[in-house]
Amino acid sequence: MSEAATMTAAGEFRAAGTDLSERRRTGVSKGPVVDLVLPGDDGIVWGADGAATIGAFATIATIAADTRIKDAYPGVAATALGLATPQIRHLATLGGNLAQRSRCWYYRNPHIACLKKGGSDCPARAGNHLYGVAFDLGPCVAPHPSSMAAALLAYEATVSTDRRKALSIAELLGNGSDGRADHALQAGETIRSIVLPTPLQGERALYKRAISRSYAEWPLVEICARAVIADGAFRFVRIAAGGIAPVPLRLQAAEAALEGRPPTEATIANAAKLAATGAKPLPMTGYKLDLLDGLVRDLLGALAK
Repeated sequence: MSEAATMTAAGEFRAAGTDLSERRRTGVSKGPVVDLVLPGDDGIVWGADGAATIGAFATIATIAADTRIKDAYPGVAATALGLATPQIRHLATLGGNLAQRSRCWYYRNPHIACLKKGGSDCPARAGNHLYGVAFDLGPCVAPHPSSMAAALLAYEATVSTDRRKALSIAELLGNGSDGRADHALQAGETIRSIVLPTPLQGERALYKRAISRSYAEWPLVEICARAVIADGAFRFVRIAAGGIAPVPLRLQAAEAALEGRPPTEATIANAAKLAATGAKPLPMTGYKLDLLDGLVRDLLGALAK
């Protein structure tokens, strides 16, 4: 095992450290820190086909402000602009956003053991899980915290690390069945780049989140929706949701209900209803399905205009 892998088995990597610094301040994270300096991994490279490769060290602010990203991948740019605060977006990196740890208050409490800290169970399941999942996919009921992961899932992006190439978002984050991990990175493994597919002609895309206060709040539910509408019908649809499951989810039943159909209120209402297909809310999280329905309606309605 390399020195870096040995160190990070007990400690953690740090890029901007926007999440790690808070966890170390509260005592949740301990041990050595390896500061990452990877020159050349902080930019955006464009291929001959118009596809973008974004370095893992590119900041969220850089992605949000890039005019070419806005044109080619509007949902990615909108999501980047919609998360956190300007100060955090200025420092936080795309790779760090994907690899951040759970925001669950039981995990964040240094005095409480949970699955993600080597405990035997998930205390949120029997405790206060007001901000937990509405799609119960595994032993941990905390939703995944990465907004950018939901957007990249909608774009079917792939992630490359220093050890593996072309991982899907599902391969990077898992399927929610492992309550002990927030991602599938191995000890010492670092994200290096994110590859987006060739842009779609005529694509429309939007991002929206439901939050409990006006600014600087983690989403209760968030949606990144993409569509191509031509000849009076949806010809391409991708809808990804965050805040509702241990991993971001594609709302495939809603997508299927839209393909080839006219962008009418009735079509959109039916798709929004189907967005909850497979949901298993906890006793305190049923409200998230109402938020999901509303967000899907709002975004699809806006895309259809």
